[in-house]
Amino acid sequence: MQLLVIRHATAENPATVAATGQDDPGPPLSKEGKRAMKRVAAGLAELIDKLDVIAASPLVRAQQTAQIVAKVYNDLPVETVNALLPENEPSDLMPWLERHASDNIVAVVGHEPHLGFLVTWLMSGQKVSRVALKKGSACLLEFSDTVAGGSATLHWLLTPSELRRIGR
Repeated sequence: MQLLVIRHATAENPATVAATGQDDPGPPLSKEGKRAMKRVAAGLAELIDKLDVIAASPLVRAQQTAQIVAKVYNDLPVETVNALLPENEPSDLMPWLERHASDNIVAVVGHEPHLGFLVTWLMSGQKVSRVALKKGSACLLEFSDTVAGGSATLHWLLTPSELRRIGR
């Protein structure tokens, strides 16, 4: 199985959103964030032909980012996975990943610093972050046999600007 890890795109300023009285946890994507993420998604589609499943944190900015990515993959449905919330442990995602171990390419959309911890843990088994993902960046991990902490290999990690260039 390959795991595509994507950090959500740039969101609105939280103070601006708070002034509107919006109840949703966290700000939505900004107009520029949406525009940039569409180009990032085009770059991902150049690198990865097909996704089998995509999941996102329940927070609105991750959901919106996942929907933009899903659109370039034939409107793939987005699963909401609470284990992708920023306060969770990397290992909390394991039951969901294990259910999808027979899929070829699985994508998740979430938040920093959680994703940095997740990627590092999946590669090394260590509960530290050695990977920083900018907003809109992505990395591709591969599991050879078992999906477990310390069993993934990093194939690539690309910034949003690199992905946008690929998507042109």
